[in-house]
Amino acid sequence: MSQNFELRDEIKAYWSSRAESFDSQAGHEIFSDAERAAWHQLILRHIGHGERRRALDLASGTGVVSNLLDDLGFDVTGMDWSEPMLERARTKARLQGRSARFLMGDAENTMEPDASYDVIINRHLVWTLVDPEAAFSEWLRVLKPGGKVLIVDGDFVNSGLLAKLANALARTIARFRKVTPGSAQSTAMTETHHSIVSRVYFSRGAHAGAVAALLAQAGFENIVIDVDMRAIHRAQKKNFPFLKRIERATQHRYAICARKPASRAIAEPHGE
Repeated sequence: MSQNFELRDEIKAYWSSRAESFDSQAGHEIFSDAERAAWHQLILRHIGHGERRRALDLASGTGVVSNLLDDLGFDVTGMDWSEPMLERARTKARLQGRSARFLMGDAENTMEPDASYDVIINRHLVWTLVDPEAAFSEWLRVLKPGGKVLIVDGDFVNSGLLAKLANALARTIARFRKVTPGSAQSTAMTETHHSIVSRVYFSRGAHAGAVAALLAQAGFENIVIDVDMRAIHRAQKKNFPFLKRIERATQHRYAICARKPASRAIAEPHGE
């Protein structure tokens, strides 16, 4: 257990250190109306319009997905365990006149009341979870009967051959230029990222099928795996360098939507 606690602290510290530059990076913040519209369509396809339903955005970061939900009329709560991320989310919400609230909390143990949300959503959280089984059970508890979870994630470990060649080329260019490939991250930050990835539950890759199986085990039903992320990727790639486009195009990325049963049958004791 102590090892998990230390890993959680490392993950929290890592993303806190990324907060300052998070919104400057394509794939994190949204940089075009086309990308925003593509995200809206993905959300609408699976969970519909908000109509003031309560939505919990877990690992909300700087509030990018929370703001998408706000656009669509949800009553939004963003939750993250990085205070620097939350500070930026609150500032953005205030400047944009949004009503979303942002709380510090743990996606694996939200401390929110039972059956208090209609929707739970998260983007690029599941692959970082230390204990997804506990997290999915927690999300089931927090959702109202009939409520839905929408997971947007990917397998960022098992790259295709083309992506591996692109990454190798990027590392070679980086050594030649004496910079870190693809971003302004230091070598130490990159090493920290690799260390974290090697120790999380999905260290061998968060394939959609494995995530869906754990959702079913937790008690979710009507599980749908959606791998049609083309509209989002088309809009994003305009802001990616060439090698990053290759990597993104070959990754296994997906959305998974699942439903909490509307009611649960309670077993009655058999009479004699």
